Amino acid sequence: MKTIVVLSDTHGYKRGIEELDAIFKESDLIIHLGDTSADGNFIASKYPEKTHVINGNCDLPKLGADEEIIQAEDVKILACHGHRYSVKTTLARLAERAKELGCKLALYGHTHIPREDEIDGVMIVNPGSATRYGARSYLYIVINGEKIITKSVTTG
Repeated sequence: MKTIVVLSDTHGYKRGIEELDAIFKESDLIIHLGDTSADGNFIASKYPEKTHVINGNCDLPKLGADEEIIQAEDVKILACHGHRYSVKTTLARLAERAKELGCKLALYGHTHIPREDEIDGVMIVNPGSATRYGARSYLYIVINGEKIITKSVTTG
């Protein structure tokens, strides 16, 4: 069994990241989906062995990967920010890319809105935004074999 914390669109809000430290500590993987990848690197400085950092559309300099395939148990995960797949207008391109790569789960940010969809056998999930503006949210995932359980958590 693997536990994963996913956050996105922190936009420099270090206090919100620090509030999640206990969850980071107990989780097997941490995925930061960009905007701002420097925030992802801030997390990685404390948890380098389990943190994956993805670049977003606001990331200059780009300190992570543009997208990454992550294996957790028997599940392949496509992690991206989402802007390159036009996620504000459609999730079809992201689902197509995930399926092409053999991924059962696709994670994206960019819209600042927590959301879960399933398209053509691919679970597509957005953790929302962990920034200081509006309600903050992150995603908690448990993967056991091929089974995926997701929980969107609102913190403020």
